[in-house]
Amino acid sequence: MFFALFFIAGLGLGVALLYGYQRRQTRAHRRIPRDWPLAVRPLVNNREKLVWVWLAKVMFDQQVLVKLPVTRFTAPKPGTDAAHWYHLLNGVYCSFTVCSMEGQIIGCIDVPGPQGLSMSNQTLKHNLLSHCGLHYLVVDPANLPHLIQIRTAFLGEHAARGNGVNSQLESQFKDVRENLHAIVDRKRNSNGGGKSSAIAQLDATMPNTSEYGESQQLAPGWEQNSFITPLDSRAADLGN
Repeated sequence: MFFALFFIAGLGLGVALLYGYQRRQTRAHRRIPRDWPLAVRPLVNNREKLVWVWLAKVMFDQQVLVKLPVTRFTAPKPGTDAAHWYHLLNGVYCSFTVCSMEGQIIGCIDVPGPQGLSMSNQTLKHNLLSHCGLHYLVVDPANLPHLIQIRTAFLGEHAARGNGVNSQLESQFKDVRENLHAIVDRKRNSNGGGKSSAIAQLDATMPNTSEYGESQQLAPGWEQNSFITPLDSRAADLGN
């Protein structure tokens, strides 16, 4: 009898100690750190910089937002599991999001990295955004579409050829394309036509905007882009 009481008391004490330990751990995780273990790094990489400059000129009458998660401009339908969809989509974003001056999202643009952009990633974003009535394009900085082409796709025929799309804008667009092609040609010639493509060398020709360049080693779980993309390998439909 004494042994049973001793065992029960010891068990209760152990549970109490475990509960107290867990509470202390929870408070420690919630406590704001005195020194944040973070460092500043560039918002865009060098390939994205090229498209960003070009896109700002082409979409001169719109806003260009950088790496905006889709959860910022989409919302679950009534009766759905909002927490589930938020957890699933919170890490999904596009390189650039085109937004009207009134705050209306028009479409999204992705810039493929040196290794390209997986078809599953493109398909997922295309299906998701199209379902919401938004446009989606993948733009390679070495093969920029014409301003009429992208403005027509995003804004319609009238907006593409009117509202200030004049010879001056055409000239700006031409300057951006010629500058980009000059970078590619210069790098190709300097390598003597070696096995590395000129596209793969674009990063080396553009200066980084921070001492924390793209070559910096990031902590596990962080990628070169601003947000992780957990759905990159998923080809399944997100639902009807």
